[in-house]
Amino acid sequence: MSELRFKRVLLKLSGEALAGDEKFGIDPATVSKICREIAEVADMGIEVALVIGGGNIFRGLSSSAKGMDRSSADYMGMMATVLNALAVQDQLEKLGHPTRVLSAITMQEVCEPYIRRRAERHLEKGRIVICAAGTGNPYFTTDTAAALRGMELKCDAIVKATKVDGVYDKDPVKHADAVMFKQLNYIDVLQKKLGVMDSTAITLCMENNVPILVCNLYKGDIKRMMLGESVGTIVQGE
Repeated sequence: MSELRFKRVLLKLSGEALAGDEKFGIDPATVSKICREIAEVADMGIEVALVIGGGNIFRGLSSSAKGMDRSSADYMGMMATVLNALAVQDQLEKLGHPTRVLSAITMQEVCEPYIRRRAERHLEKGRIVICAAGTGNPYFTTDTAAALRGMELKCDAIVKATKVDGVYDKDPVKHADAVMFKQLNYIDVLQKKLGVMDSTAITLCMENNVPILVCNLYKGDIKRMMLGESVGTIVQGE
């Protein structure tokens, strides 16, 4: 096998990815497919941490939260990420990968509290770590949570896995002439508002010089990126 490009990565998944072709909820077949992709990366010897969104169940800024207090709505969104984390944990363990869910909001009956040193120890022991409940605070997205956990756990890169092959100048689903960027710097992403991650997450990665890799969630592209192949888009400093 080729030399690995990274030793430890944080993988950011949207909650919507777990819904598959449905508009909401958790589709078991889709979760199984996603977990096989994650398992392939872990089988390479890479330490994997995950942050999963909750948009397939509830999003604090969604129309369903209209009129709600923002903090209450965001806490509901955090609960949704725990549901998703437990679903992914179940499937990963069925594939033979010990997995721990660590929540920023204490739920001792279903998962461990997020403690940085404990999370690092799990990674060192070869367990997949799922960081749930965002940052534990309202007004912060799971993108920001992914960047924060990536810094705390000393990850070599943040991997944003999506339904498209990388970062485009416009929506490739709606525009056939959309052009994909192979490489970007953080400032480009912020100035052009390319929507890779929210601005807080991008800034955090920029200040700590942690690259963001954007690739297709399927097709084995995450594994190929780990081997240094030219797939997807990389966002990094000059």
